[in-house]
Amino acid sequence: MGSTDSKLNFRKAVIQLTTKTQPVEATDDAFWDQFWADTTTTVQDVFALVPAAEIRAVREESPSNLATLCYKAVEKLVQGAESGCPSEREKQVILNCTRILTRILPYIFEDQDWRGFFWSTVPGAGHAGTDELDDDDGARPLAESLLLAVADLLFCPDFTVHSHKRGPDSIENMQSIDSCEYIWESGVGFAQSPPLNYIHDLNRTELLRLLLTCFSEAMYLPPSSDNNVLNPWVTFFCSTENRHALPLFTSLLNVVCAYDPVGYGIPYNHLLFSDYREQLVEQAVQILIVTLEHDGGVPHHPASPSSMEEQESAGPENLFVNYLSRIHREEDFDFVLKGLARLLTNPLTQTYLPNSTKKIQFHQELLVLFWKLCDFNKKFLFFVLKSSDVLDILVPILYYLNDARADQSRVGLMHIGVFILLLLSGERNFGVRLNKPYSIHVPMDIPVFTGTHADLLIVVFHKIITTGHQRLQPLFDCLLTIVVNVSPYLKSLSMVAANKLLHLLEAFSTCWFLFSAAQNHHLVFFLLEAFNNIIQYQFDGNCNLVYAIIRKRNVFHQLANLPSDPASIQKALQRKKKSPDVISRTSSQETVSMEGSHPAVPAEPGTLKASLVAIPGIDKLTEKSQVSEDGTMVSVPKTDSPHTTHSDQSAAAGTSDTESNSGRDNEDVFYTEAEMERRRLSSASSTSFWAPTPEWVLSWKCKLPLQTIMRLLQVLVPQVEKICIDKGLTDESEILKFLQHGTLVGLLPVPHPILIRKYQANAGTAMWFRTYMWGVVYLRNVDPPIWYDTDVRLFEIQRM
Repeated sequence: MGSTDSKLNFRKAVIQLTTKTQPVEATDDAFWDQFWADTTTTVQDVFALVPAAEIRAVREESPSNLATLCYKAVEKLVQGAESGCPSEREKQVILNCTRILTRILPYIFEDQDWRGFFWSTVPGAGHAGTDELDDDDGARPLAESLLLAVADLLFCPDFTVHSHKRGPDSIENMQSIDSCEYIWESGVGFAQSPPLNYIHDLNRTELLRLLLTCFSEAMYLPPSSDNNVLNPWVTFFCSTENRHALPLFTSLLNVVCAYDPVGYGIPYNHLLFSDYREQLVEQAVQILIVTLEHDGGVPHHPASPSSMEEQESAGPENLFVNYLSRIHREEDFDFVLKGLARLLTNPLTQTYLPNSTKKIQFHQELLVLFWKLCDFNKKFLFFVLKSSDVLDILVPILYYLNDARADQSRVGLMHIGVFILLLLSGERNFGVRLNKPYSIHVPMDIPVFTGTHADLLIVVFHKIITTGHQRLQPLFDCLLTIVVNVSPYLKSLSMVAANKLLHLLEAFSTCWFLFSAAQNHHLVFFLLEAFNNIIQYQFDGNCNLVYAIIRKRNVFHQLANLPSDPASIQKALQRKKKSPDVISRTSSQETVSMEGSHPAVPAEPGTLKASLVAIPGIDKLTEKSQVSEDGTMVSVPKTDSPHTTHSDQSAAAGTSDTESNSGRDNEDVFYTEAEMERRRLSSASSTSFWAPTPEWVLSWKCKLPLQTIMRLLQVLVPQVEKICIDKGLTDESEILKFLQHGTLVGLLPVPHPILIRKYQANAGTAMWFRTYMWGVVYLRNVDPPIWYDTDVRLFEIQRM
């Protein structure tokens, strides 16, 4: 009964706040205490008892009451941080203030006039009983007092951490506490594992949720490509002003990487007990990716560290980025990599008892964290690629890509997965690791094959291109760039993977596809380059691919004789109107899918998704490096590439019919998905923008790198035909045996240098990551729904 009464009192206080026309004095403690005195409210209660309409009403009609409520709640947090919350009642007050601020802050951020409120010092507000808030902190802005109090409270003995003291003098002085002794979990830089305490986990989760809400001001600003616009909340929290920055960063990272959702492996254990650690891990990984997004205002260029002056002029250093970039011990890298691999692989695990193991849902946040680790800490990237452990990251990424390919609400997941593979593929070791046999057989909806991880990569990419939804077209360039990057190192492709690559070439080299968009011929260039790399550098083990090329030799002959006269171009485009599909899906000879797999399905109606800005084109996403004889990489000037030739002409003609910004010189133009869709429809309806001309076809047709393949066909086709006639062969295995022992030494053109397209950071991708990451955070926080129905401006929320 008491619980109902207290909720009623809380609700009455909320109504009084909205209906009082006169400002309530800050000194009226009897009134303000109603908001946090209750001992039974939960965060869900606060969200239910404080409706959005009433928060907005107070904001518009009695702004001073809203200001005082925020001020008093922060004051309580500051007092709790100073006293160390010795009593249960004080702990409850802290939790209630935390929940109220979590509820109110998004409505302060959505109003431009209120956004500066937390960054001002509040003159004269409740000076009677709040000397410590103003005097000790030298009249800090409210935001700084709030952030410092939350940081202190995250290391408050017997509230969020296990107290080291026992006995009558167990109350510790919060100001002199060394929080490095209270790191939440063993791992990077900390060896002791504190005892698990689910109450501490719950309290940490509530405080981290408030912290994430403070940082979410970024959601209420429109997308901007200006990398120097810093989030003031993140900037202050990750600066030297926060004395707990190091232990907190370490605690968050260790809690995430040490988490094991399966535990002792008791079936259905997640249905029997609540796992409070999972909620904490989710909030921890979200705080990490949001704080690591700000690199002190300098666009991050790992290859060329900025000078100290540049660093200083850009604003305060982000300590979280600094600590992440300085991790260097092998055992720390091993702990982080194994932890991330364990969590990413968790949703893939199959057991004989259906749904018997717990499946986590925060894999998108984990992928962003892995990206940040590789981007900011090059030693970590090299450690990942040093052993075949990288495959423990690759397999789950391929699983997620394959699983999400038909679901438009997960297009962001497709992008982040492909970006990570593009980053890894720029390193030679990644291609070498792919030769490891693939034997674990995760339940994926792909044809059964026997081969290596390279085969798995190619089969999944083929499935994405041929059976994914239309919005994935901008990723085709990236997918094929990854294949080109790894191709010089692939020792032996399986017959299934070889056939998939040839099927892609067949589909992309049809006249109607080549002539229907200004950039489509780039895809053919990528595939030919991959074939050339394998033939020139890995001919000996690749008899399956050579055999597939011989079988499909007409595709290469047709490419060499591609018609370029106006009549043929028109005829090809007429065919396109009859069959508007991107790629012929029927001619792909699909075989039996893997056991236990489910077909990828579109999002259910009603699913929410956050829009994304367009990604830059592949020429802006990557820079070319040539592999010299000693294995080092040398940068290549941008002008030589047949892929980029004439993209400028097509850009001038306004031709891009994809979501990508490829070919556009102005990187500061960003489009939401909805705008891109409108642009695409308008360009599709009026072909006056661009039409293929004979000159345009000839400009790139003469650069098609067909010499190596034509020479191979010239030498091997007569030999294979002769064997078939002489021996009356109809059996593939005999032909493959012949090709296996054949050689083309001295017969092929001089091997071309290996070109690797390495991912390079730019303003476009930084902006893409910001919108994607905040979109994920928005959609994942549904209980309570922190930002639901507020006026978010960084992205649009759309219902599928």
